[in-house]
Amino acid sequence: MELSVTSDPASQVIDAALGLEIRNVGRSFDGLPVVSDVSLSIGSGEILCMLGPSGCGKSTTLRMIAGVETPDAGEILLDGEVIEGPGISVPPEQRSIGLMFQDFALFPHLSVGENVGFGLSGPKAERKARVEELLERVRLSHYMDAYPHQLSGGEQQRVALARALAPRPRVMLMDEPFSGLDNRLRDGIRDETLDLLKEEGTAVVMVTHEPEEAMRMADKIALMREGQIVQMGPPYLVYNNPADRAAAAFFSDINVIRGEVNGAITQTAFGEFFAPGCEDGEIVDIVIRPQHLSLDFDRNGAGPLPTPERGVAARGRVSRARFIGHESLIEFAMDYDGSTLQAVIPGQFTPKLGTPMWIMMRRDRCHVFPVRKNPLMA
Repeated sequence: MELSVTSDPASQVIDAALGLEIRNVGRSFDGLPVVSDVSLSIGSGEILCMLGPSGCGKSTTLRMIAGVETPDAGEILLDGEVIEGPGISVPPEQRSIGLMFQDFALFPHLSVGENVGFGLSGPKAERKARVEELLERVRLSHYMDAYPHQLSGGEQQRVALARALAPRPRVMLMDEPFSGLDNRLRDGIRDETLDLLKEEGTAVVMVTHEPEEAMRMADKIALMREGQIVQMGPPYLVYNNPADRAAAAFFSDINVIRGEVNGAITQTAFGEFFAPGCEDGEIVDIVIRPQHLSLDFDRNGAGPLPTPERGVAARGRVSRARFIGHESLIEFAMDYDGSTLQAVIPGQFTPKLGTPMWIMMRRDRCHVFPVRKNPLMA
């Protein structure tokens, strides 16, 4: 299965009878576009992570969905009904949208039970039953009468989640909700939150700038840059089939080898790479992640034989070697031009500085991206 990346974001929209849909939404401030022509959809029970660097338009998009920012263009639909568009703007409190932020914003003067039940309406017995149900599901029933200051950060986060879910919102918006938690608590809290959201069948849009968090949480990732979605799809596709060099680099460190195309082929020290669709003279970047390099010791200058899977080996010398827990990070100064390549090797492996080694690439993990045309060929 291949991910099709298109410049027309509307073509990325998945038709969903239930859930949230955004059509060609844009927003500018003082004449400067912050969000441009963004389209996406999230079905009931689905989690979409909007991923990107600070200032790329993620939070502004979230605020438009919530109704606290008004788009300059486009439409927002909930379960097939327009809640924001030309001549239509449903107030935030009537959108059936829950909110969770980095700041849990619990009321300090209310007990845990009162916090969870704050936004509920209806008969008292029904409200009480809903509060008890949610506190049981987040394993905080014994804190019903406690106050927020008596809880840990992780417990406060679970109370905030229960409060946001109490009115049974059709959509949950989450803006960096786990960034204030201790690293050792974060993974467990994220998993618990994910399970509860799935059980509730709530459509979720979560904003984060951490790729690992997005891949851990999301059914779909929308990678944003400069106010636009540059790629969208399941985590494994966005990671393994990046739209461009910048998309690949956002998820991990990368190695880059630059070459020139001749006859749809680029010649490098690692052998030939196909560059389909590129013209002669065009400059391309060949991108590979450090974990997809393999190493072999130099044996009197005799390198490993070429293979279809790994191509030609190129030699370099160890310039840095660090053990970083479950893997080792090795950097090489390459013989062919002195450039640096980085390899990540499972386990403890720290060769001495200056050790000559042969580096090979997994051909199926290389990505070729056009950079520019050779000016001499223009």
